[in-house]
Amino acid sequence: MSYPFQVRSMEQYEKAYKASVDEPEAFWASVAENFKWRKKWNKVLEWNFTEPKIEWFKGGKLNITENCIDRHLETLGDKPAFIWEPNSPDDRVRVVTYNRLHKRVCQFAQVLKNNGVKKGDRVCIYMGMIPELAYAVLGCARIGAIHSVIFGGFSAQSIADRLDDAKAEYIVTCDGAFRGGKDIPLKSVIDDALIGNKTVKRVIVYTRTRTPVSMIKGRDVWWEDEMEYAETQVEKDGIVSFSAEEMDAEDPLFILYTSGSTGKPKGVVHTCAGYMIWTTYTFVNVFQYKPGDIHFCTADIGWITGHSYIVYGPLSAGATSVMFEGIPTWPDAGRFWDIVDKHKVDILYTAPTAIRSLMGFGLEPLKGKDLSSLKILGTVGEPINEEAWHWYDENVGKKKCPIVDTWWQTETGGTLISNLAGVTPAIPSWASLPLPGVQPLLVDENGKEVLPTPSENGKLIASGNLCIKFPWPGILRTTWGDHERCRQNYFAAYPNLYFTGDGALKDEKGNYRITGRVDDVLNVSGHRIGTAEVENAINMHAGVVESAVVGYPHDIKGQGIYAYVVFGPKHGDEDLTRKDILQTVSRVIGPIAKPDKVQFVPGLPKTRSGKIMRRILRKIAEGEISNLGDTTTLLDPAVVEEIKKGKI
Repeated sequence: MSYPFQVRSMEQYEKAYKASVDEPEAFWASVAENFKWRKKWNKVLEWNFTEPKIEWFKGGKLNITENCIDRHLETLGDKPAFIWEPNSPDDRVRVVTYNRLHKRVCQFAQVLKNNGVKKGDRVCIYMGMIPELAYAVLGCARIGAIHSVIFGGFSAQSIADRLDDAKAEYIVTCDGAFRGGKDIPLKSVIDDALIGNKTVKRVIVYTRTRTPVSMIKGRDVWWEDEMEYAETQVEKDGIVSFSAEEMDAEDPLFILYTSGSTGKPKGVVHTCAGYMIWTTYTFVNVFQYKPGDIHFCTADIGWITGHSYIVYGPLSAGATSVMFEGIPTWPDAGRFWDIVDKHKVDILYTAPTAIRSLMGFGLEPLKGKDLSSLKILGTVGEPINEEAWHWYDENVGKKKCPIVDTWWQTETGGTLISNLAGVTPAIPSWASLPLPGVQPLLVDENGKEVLPTPSENGKLIASGNLCIKFPWPGILRTTWGDHERCRQNYFAAYPNLYFTGDGALKDEKGNYRITGRVDDVLNVSGHRIGTAEVENAINMHAGVVESAVVGYPHDIKGQGIYAYVVFGPKHGDEDLTRKDILQTVSRVIGPIAKPDKVQFVPGLPKTRSGKIMRRILRKIAEGEISNLGDTTTLLDPAVVEEIKKGKI
C-alpha cells in the first residue's frame, strides 16, 4: 500500500504545511481521496468556534471498518494486522491476519446485532488488552454502534458514572484480565457498577482468566457461545460477509471519557470520517511508516493513544501492530526489549513514564537483546525530560533512530505537534513543529497573542497558553449529552480559539515546547486526572472535613498527586487513616488516582471569600517554601506556617 500524502522531506513538509493553511479544503480533499467512500462529500469543511460547530466531509458516507479491513483483504489478507504478545512470555503469541480480523469483526458485529444492538446505541467495553478488545471496538463501528472503552483500572463507581452519562445499554467485558503479576476481576467490578442500574440490557463476557464469575440469567451471556452461533450466520462455504452499516461522515464513532477540572468525567466524542483521516495521516507521517514495518505502541486501548495508534490509524494504513497485554517491568524490566527482539519491531512508541521507570533498572535488562530492527522511537502522554530523551536515544535507539516527541490529547484525536521521523528536526524535550493542518498560537491570559522576545540565553522565546485557531479533521465535536460543557471547556476561554489547557514555549523557528497543564488537571504518567475528581473522592471518607489536591514534580510519573487533608477530631492512627483515604480514592475512581503524598493539615489557605489558594499549596508541595508570595490577604495566614512545618 502506498501513501500519496506521506511527507518525505523538509521541503515537502513546508509545501504541505503552506497548502494546508492557504487552501485547507483543497488540501484535505486531496488526502480524503485516498480512502474508501460509499458516497463522496458535498462540502469539505463547515465550522465556527463560537457554538462550537465543526463538520468535516459533510454529506460523505462511509464505514470506517471498510477502510481499516475490507479494502486491504485483496492485497494484505494474509499479512498480520496484529501480533498479540500475552502478559506471560511463556504463553502463546497470537498472529491475527487481516483475513482473520475481518472474520472475527464480522462475527462480533453479528453477535451485537443478535443481542439487539442498533446503530447509535452505546456499548461500554471494559476488557484487558487482548485481540477480542479490538474485535469488540471494530464490531461496534461496523454496525454503527458507539463504543465507549473504559480502561481496566477504573473502579466500579467510575464505570457506573460513565454508564449513566452515556446511557449505555450494552457492556462487553471479560471474566478477568492479567496485568503483570495481578489478576484483575473485571466482571465482578462490572457487577458492582451495575447495582441499581436500570438501562443495561446485556453483558457479553469473554473468558480470559477463568476467574469464577456470577452470570445473571437474561442479562449475561458468554462471548464464546455467541461467537459460535454468529459464525454460522456470517460464513457460508468459506466466504465471510457481514454488510457494514453506511455511516455519515459526522456520525459519532466513539465516546472516550476524560477527566476535567470538575469532578464529573466528560465524554469526548469523535466522528467517523475526520477522525479516520486524521489518525491515518498522522500515523503515516509522524512515524514515516513503510509497508511491512512492525509498529509497537505500548499503550492500552482504554486510552486515546490505543484507539488512534493501535487500532484505527495503523489498520487504516494497512500496518502491522504489536498489541501487548502486560506491563514493561514484569516478569522483569527487560520485557519491552524482549518483545522488540522477538518480533523485530521497527517502531517503538511509549510513554516517558515507562522510559523513566526502565532507566531506574540500569542497562542490565538491555544486555543480550537485539534491538537492531528499531528504526524509529516515539514518546506520548506528557513532555519528555532531556535526561530520559538521551537515555532512550543512546541505549535503545543506539543514536540511529529518530525520536518523535508527540504532543496531543484525547480531544485532538491524534498528534498535533511533533517532528516527523527523520524528516523534520528533533529537539530533545521539544515537541517541535505543528503537523500540516494545525495552526497553533500562544496567548496571554487576556487572549492576546504572545510573540517571541529575547530570553536570557539570547534566543527568541515566547511563553503563553497554547491555543489552536483553525480546526483539523480529528478535533472533538462535542462532549456527550452536554454540548455547553464542550463550549465552556475548550472554546469559551478565548474567542474563536480552541484552548488546549496547556502552557507552551515557542522559539523563533516555530518550534513548540509543552510546559504542562495550566488548569486544575494533573498529568500523571501521561493520564489526565482532575484535581476536583480526586478531592471529591477524598472527601467521601467519613472523617475528612475538606481537602485540596495539587501536582508536584515526580521522578517517574512526571507529576505526582499531593493531597492536603483536613481531618475531623477523631484522628487515630495517622498511617492507618492515610491508607484508608487511599483505599477510598481507589474505590471511587481507581488505583490510578491515588495520591502519592497525603499531608494532614489544620486548615487550608483561603481568601476571605473562601477560595482555596492552590498556588501556595503547589509551591509548598514543590519545595518552594521560601517563595510563597504575599499571604497577608489570606483569611488565616498562620495556617500556611503550620502546613510548611508538616510538609512530607
